[in-house]
Amino acid sequence: MQRVCLLGRVDPSRLDEYRERHAAVWPEMLAALTRHGWTNYSLFLKDDGLLIGYLETEDYAAGLAGMAGEEVNARWQAEMGPFFVGLGDRRPDEGFLIVPEVFHLD
Repeated sequence: MQRVCLLGRVDPSRLDEYRERHAAVWPEMLAALTRHGWTNYSLFLKDDGLLIGYLETEDYAAGLAGMAGEEVNARWQAEMGPFFVGLGDRRPDEGFLIVPEVFHLD
């Protein structure tokens, strides 16, 4: 099982709206994430906009590839993109920084 840590940055002026959107993630988006092997997925958001994501999956690259083919993911990424800073022309799911794991306690 891979444990994946993601970093991103949300526009600090849009934190409340970002939180609201994630309090009501579309059921079809949740189903797609599950279908492509994303489990134990959490997002953490600091008041300065630092976003930390954590998920577990058998194969993160395969999960990303599967999500890339999901129409609901394309819609979700298009809606979430404007919340982020520093992505350039990349979608949020393509622009997150992956943080290498250095320790894990079972």
